[in-house]
Amino acid sequence: MIRSLQKFKLLAADFGGALLAWGSFFLLRKYLLSEINEGYRFTGDQLFTLTGSALMIAAFWVILYALIGEYRDIFRKSRVAEIIRLARISFLGAVVIFFALLLDDQGVSSYRLYYKTISAYFLLHFTITAIARTWAITSIQGLVRRRVISFNTLIVGASALARETYRELERTNRHLGLNIVGFAPVGDAVDPDLAVELPRRGSYERLPALIRALKIEQVVIALEPSEHQMIQRVLEQLEGTPARVSVLPDVYQILLGSVKVNHLFGTPLIEIKQDLLPVWQEVVKRVIDIVGSALFLLLAWPVYAFTAMMVRLSSPGPIFFAQERIGIHGQPFKIYKFRSMYVDAERLGPALSSKNDPRITPWGRFMRKVRLDELPQFWNVIKGDMSLVGPRPERQFFIDQIMQVAPHYRHLHRVRPGITSLGQVKYGYAETVDQMVQRLKYDILYIENMSLAMDFRVMLYTVKIIVEGRGK
Repeated sequence: MIRSLQKFKLLAADFGGALLAWGSFFLLRKYLLSEINEGYRFTGDQLFTLTGSALMIAAFWVILYALIGEYRDIFRKSRVAEIIRLARISFLGAVVIFFALLLDDQGVSSYRLYYKTISAYFLLHFTITAIARTWAITSIQGLVRRRVISFNTLIVGASALARETYRELERTNRHLGLNIVGFAPVGDAVDPDLAVELPRRGSYERLPALIRALKIEQVVIALEPSEHQMIQRVLEQLEGTPARVSVLPDVYQILLGSVKVNHLFGTPLIEIKQDLLPVWQEVVKRVIDIVGSALFLLLAWPVYAFTAMMVRLSSPGPIFFAQERIGIHGQPFKIYKFRSMYVDAERLGPALSSKNDPRITPWGRFMRKVRLDELPQFWNVIKGDMSLVGPRPERQFFIDQIMQVAPHYRHLHRVRPGITSLGQVKYGYAETVDQMVQRLKYDILYIENMSLAMDFRVMLYTVKIIVEGRGK
């Protein structure tokens, strides 16, 4: 509850600052244009207009901040960094409001006044909001420093380095609010002083269970250079857990410039990226998914009707085929396709299709070449099971086999699976588990470079493949 109240405090500071800035700008503009003077009284309609416009403008700013991600991770904000970031956002928002509301202002008679108008509003909004936000962040930081708000933290490692990391975090990083509850060794050797100062919570191989049981919110990986080959295994254990992950860097990583320090006197840590997309891109991606799929279903109904008729004529059996696949966060869902195989094609058990697979009907072979069999999955996109672009979902039967060779496959479950993917356009369909593992590198490459621009590129490549008939 107290964390929710602090988020509301920051939101209220932004809303109040925007409200006050617009009201001040409105009155200043009228005064400079000699529309109000001593003894002037607002009418009821004018007050209603001012209040309504101020509320709408304040709501616009809060929505803008939310889309840019200002309300993510509010307990680790730096006041200086926030002021710099606020200046950029304030300028962007002021330009939008100027063109939307002030460009046709009848009271402005010259371009010089236009520049003064937008500059005055930008300065008013930035100054007032900066004061309000600084107050809110300072208040929140005070709660974190006093440990009113804290984050259960687990150190992975049990060497002298882990011991020194624990001591340094306790001594110089109170602003992070880390409540270090213990350590998880990666081997048999444990520093005796660390064992005295912190409880041993269990092996790193039990990290998912430890995170659930101890309600861990932050994991700090502190391994000696000789143990760095273990970092990948630790990260594989942490995949899919809600905990933030930081890695203590070595000198080589610091020299490469991959280490960022958010606070001047903080311990240098490499933050493992949790948010794959900015909030606004997440929202836009989902909007594109829903709107694009709905339009496609509406406009392409003749294609659906023709394909359904051909499936019915091609062989006995249902038109549609439903199969359980694994989606985001490892949740199962039913994926829909036009049936491209004969009925009971998997009576001997799950099997991947191949180039000359006798289970595929002649019409099904054509559908696969031009991806017609995937068309029903636009309904999966609207339901939220899938996205237009994302790694192709697999069955648990094959995921279990892939995980034995490539445990990092679970990385794909961080995002919604897609109708098309980078792996599919760059590698194609996989006929064996080994080929699935080879294709995996393209899907991980997509996830690590996710953006709307990447999605559009994948969709364009997909169209090219469909036109060329290179599917299988």
